[in-house]
Amino acid sequence: MRFLFFYSIALVVLMSCSSLKKQPDPKPIFTPRETTLIMSGTSEKPMRVLLITDPLDSLILRTPSVAFKVDAQDKVLNHFVERIYHTVTDSLTRGVGIAAPQVGILKRIIWVKRLDLAQEPFQVYFNPEIKKYSDLKQDVREGCLSIPDYRATTQDRSYAIYLEYDDKTGSHKCEMVEAFTAAIFQHEIDHLNGIMFTDHLLKEKQESVKHKIE
Repeated sequence: MRFLFFYSIALVVLMSCSSLKKQPDPKPIFTPRETTLIMSGTSEKPMRVLLITDPLDSLILRTPSVAFKVDAQDKVLNHFVERIYHTVTDSLTRGVGIAAPQVGILKRIIWVKRLDLAQEPFQVYFNPEIKKYSDLKQDVREGCLSIPDYRATTQDRSYAIYLEYDDKTGSHKCEMVEAFTAAIFQHEIDHLNGIMFTDHLLKEKQESVKHKIE
C-alpha cells in the first residue's frame, strides 16, 4: 500500500515542484499588534504559549492563519523565527513541534522536530500545505503545548503525506514524509487551520456512535 501511495504521487511531485508557486501579494508580513508582540523580547526569549482553556487564547487558536510572501531579509520575521524556536525547545515546554498561532501570531509558520532525519534537527516551514494524504492510517499518541496535562491517541492520522512549503529563502519545496514525523506535520498544520488534535478525537467518537446506531 505504501508503494502504491508513493508511486501514485510521483508525477505530481515532479510537476508541482518544477512549477512556480503563486505568492501572496507583497505587503507587511505582520500586523502592528503581532510586530509589537514579537519584538517585546530578545530573539532568545521564549514566548507565552496560548492555552485552549483560556477563552481569549482559544479565540486565537481557533482562527485560521494566513499565508505570506517570505522575505529572508525581514528583521521581524527572522526575530520571530528565533523566538518561536526557543519557545518549543524551552525546558518548560520541550515539544516536538509548534505553530505560530500557539504564541498569538496568525501566520502560516511551524517548527517541526525531524525525527526521521539524522540527529533529529528542528526545522522551520513557511506556508506549509499537505497536498495528499495516504489512505493508510496510524495510531498516534498525541499531546499539545496548548492543551496542558492531557494526552490521547488519535487514529486518523495518515501514515504518509505529500507536503509543499516555502523555506527560509522563499524557495518552494516539496517533500514526502511518513511515520510519526508525518503525524507531527499534520498536528502542526492543523493548528494553522484552527484545529486542535482533540477535534479528531471528537470526530472519531461521533463516527463510532453513528456506526453503532446503524
